[in-house]
Amino acid sequence: MTNWQNEFPQAPDLCYLNHAAVGVWPLRANKAVKHFADENLSEGATGYLSWLDTEKKCRQRLQRLVNASSTDEIALVKNTSEALSFVAYGIDWAPGDEIVIPDTEFPSNRIVWESLQSQGVKVIPVNIHQGNPEQAIIAACNNKTRLVSVSSVQFGTGLMLNLQQLGEHCSKSDILYCVDAIQSVGAFSFDVQRCHIDFAMADGHKWMFGPEGLGFFYCRQALINTLKLHQYGWRMLSNLDFDQSEWQPSSSATRFECGSPNMLAIHALEASLSLIEEVGVNTIEQAILQTTGYLVSELQKHASINIISNQDNTRKSGIITFISSNKPSKSLYHELMKQRIICAYRGGGIRFSPHFYTTKATIDLAITRLFNIID
Repeated sequence: MTNWQNEFPQAPDLCYLNHAAVGVWPLRANKAVKHFADENLSEGATGYLSWLDTEKKCRQRLQRLVNASSTDEIALVKNTSEALSFVAYGIDWAPGDEIVIPDTEFPSNRIVWESLQSQGVKVIPVNIHQGNPEQAIIAACNNKTRLVSVSSVQFGTGLMLNLQQLGEHCSKSDILYCVDAIQSVGAFSFDVQRCHIDFAMADGHKWMFGPEGLGFFYCRQALINTLKLHQYGWRMLSNLDFDQSEWQPSSSATRFECGSPNMLAIHALEASLSLIEEVGVNTIEQAILQTTGYLVSELQKHASINIISNQDNTRKSGIITFISSNKPSKSLYHELMKQRIICAYRGGGIRFSPHFYTTKATIDLAITRLFNIID
């Protein structure tokens, strides 16, 4: 990974272990934004056609990253919550329909479904932290189940689900399948076709090294036109003829993009995605697992530390959450942040989330500071 260290020129005293919250930008994203800003300053929108080309490249990179069948299935959205709302308020629900979700979901993948209760839709939360998570979710499904919505990786503990197993069940049971992929895309292999996923979404600002305010919404081609629209504007039309009085929504996922794109964020994310493609997702995944494995082995050297994250090989992700019997997690979090160990307080514990470029020296420094605090 040393070949990529120049993309992340962080201060030597900084231990950035918070990519599950807000990731860092690589140098190329920084340069892309500076160039875009300079261009706007000196030329305005003179180069708008080249901006559209950058947008096209960004969409293509996202399509390849999740293995969508075409870019027609990819919409550029503000965030994961917006995309989830497209699904929740696009489906024609009937009273008595049920939605199955894990009971420890991030609020984005819970509140939006609970908001449908006024339409007679029932949310079924499932305990996935005792026994087999997939079997628990499948067991909760019945002939009333209209949709299953899960996070690919649980934000609090880092538990990774077997998306293919769930997708195969949903496919054969005629259940819609939605995946909040924000904690895996950019860090781990994610394949919407292999996993029979109907809808997937993720912000770019975590593992994809992008800015806040831009993400993607994948909608399987056969379902694009089935979702009711609630936002309308010039950019979601099938024919961008401003003088035409008749109009129709696009038949592609751009029908969900009602207005002007976030071109600044697009330039940054496209640059960051180019790095992910150059390194390769498989290489990134192996580097993250190697780093988190080393992190766990070092954490376990302190008798007061208990790892909350599941350490089964099929459940590992880029998230390691732990507690210390020597100090309450919330106060420990604040002390770690003061010591420049950038992390998060999640799932009742301390969440570390390194990326592929995180060095052994960074982990060692974080461990030394952590142990000094809890000793």
